[in-house]
Amino acid sequence: MTLRILLADDHATFRSGLRLALETQPDLRCVAEVGDGRSAVAETLRLRPDIAILDVRMPKLDGLGATEMILAVPGVETKVLVLTTFDNDDYVYRALQAGASGFLLKSMPTAELVTAVRIAARGDALIDPSVTQRLAGRFARGIAPREEPAELSRLTAREREVLLLLADGNANAEIAGLLHVGEETVKTHISRMLAKLGLRDRVQAVAYAHVNGLVRQR
Repeated sequence: MTLRILLADDHATFRSGLRLALETQPDLRCVAEVGDGRSAVAETLRLRPDIAILDVRMPKLDGLGATEMILAVPGVETKVLVLTTFDNDDYVYRALQAGASGFLLKSMPTAELVTAVRIAARGDALIDPSVTQRLAGRFARGIAPREEPAELSRLTAREREVLLLLADGNANAEIAGLLHVGEETVKTHISRMLAKLGLRDRVQAVAYAHVNGLVRQR
């Protein structure tokens, strides 16, 4: 299956280089390039690509605002990867809250970016362990201990364990290996956990775990 990709970055040279790198892969095809956030939203909603790669800093509307607008539209199945030169925790947190499937640095090797596109396409979140550790530290310093949200009591012990493993940056296959169960079982636990907590996807689940101090408990 060929993955359709939209690129949004205000630097045409970078955009062209990224497109060239992606299209060396037989299963990746760029269907559009745009230079600002508003165009990114419009073209993503028109073309419905599999993946939209959005730079954080763009004119008219930044990549985080564009991510929020795209993923707020009912029925949109496009996975959004946020790309930036800045390893900024505020950017990371806002991207996670918006439902982005990954937060990547422009300095990452091309091979890793290609891998990231494929991982996002299959529905896994790209949460680097170093990023989740920084977020955990930030919330541990900035949020006083409080009672757990009432909805957490709806989770089974295994669903809660899966939530914590997601928050540690594990993909489905890794969780399956750690718990000695099949990937389909993991997917079932994740689906039930998301429904009980009222979350849209696994990326929001990661943000939820950090915001509510669950990672600090481990």
